[in-house]
Amino acid sequence: MKKISIVVPTYNEEENVKPLSEAIINELSINCNTYDYELIFIDNNSRDNTRSIIRHLCNENPKIKAIFNTKNFGQANSPFYGILSSTGDCTILICADFQDPIDMIHQFVQEWEQGYKIVIGRKTTSKENKVMYTFRSLYYKLLNKFSDFEQIEHFTGFGLYDASFVQTLRELKDPTPFLRGIVAELGPERKEIAYTQQQRRAGKTKNNFFRLYDLAMLSFTSYTTIGLRAATFIGFIFSILSLFVAFLYLVLKLINWYTFPMGQAPILIGVFVFGSLQLFFIGLIGEYIIAMNKRLMNRPLVVEEERINF
Repeated sequence: MKKISIVVPTYNEEENVKPLSEAIINELSINCNTYDYELIFIDNNSRDNTRSIIRHLCNENPKIKAIFNTKNFGQANSPFYGILSSTGDCTILICADFQDPIDMIHQFVQEWEQGYKIVIGRKTTSKENKVMYTFRSLYYKLLNKFSDFEQIEHFTGFGLYDASFVQTLRELKDPTPFLRGIVAELGPERKEIAYTQQQRRAGKTKNNFFRLYDLAMLSFTSYTTIGLRAATFIGFIFSILSLFVAFLYLVLKLINWYTFPMGQAPILIGVFVFGSLQLFFIGLIGEYIIAMNKRLMNRPLVVEEERINF
């Protein structure tokens, strides 16, 4: 009997974990009843009752498993580690907040049985904040334009991954993995299924500006070199422009020595423009250095505090 692994990352999801586990098990028992399964919750050091609820679920059902991290290792590392810890013939990653439709599990499995090694859900519409969805769309288009590989727009990681691809992920040894980019770069032929992302069932989103920025920079520094090359090109262009303006000012001053005022405004504007550009590109180069430093330190994806039912 083939085995399906379901991986659910959690962080302060006390209102969602029990209903989610019931919904997933119900979906599997109705539409995937010819398969064995394991349901893995990987918790990022929740501060509410999430862990106690997961423990209770594990005690009631030995097929429900848990990994408790010692701290919050971020929304990229923890789900990735959960996938690596799965033992099924295929692994499905799904969010704990009910934004990913549970009834798509059956569709994923059907496409997998047709031969696809990767089957992903791709948002075509979303019931989240429209402004945020618009910003996400612009970001994906920008990333796609400058990425070394064609990225998958509005893909959150929600999908099915064959055991052979999971083994590929294990062999990467990447301390800062970006699953969405890895799927686009290294994944075999995939099947994309469109869906509408629902609103969060309960609780508050854990994403804030800094977490989203961190994830955006991870993808940007992992799959683009445009930032570094832009610094070179823009620096060269502005150098030529500066020489031209300086020469023009010199000629005008020589022709109209007494009537042509040099003025302080152009000098101040030039200083501010060059200063702003320097700070921007120093910061961008710093992001690349941070990404390199994390990979060179080669720290573990997560540090486990406890495992249950493994």
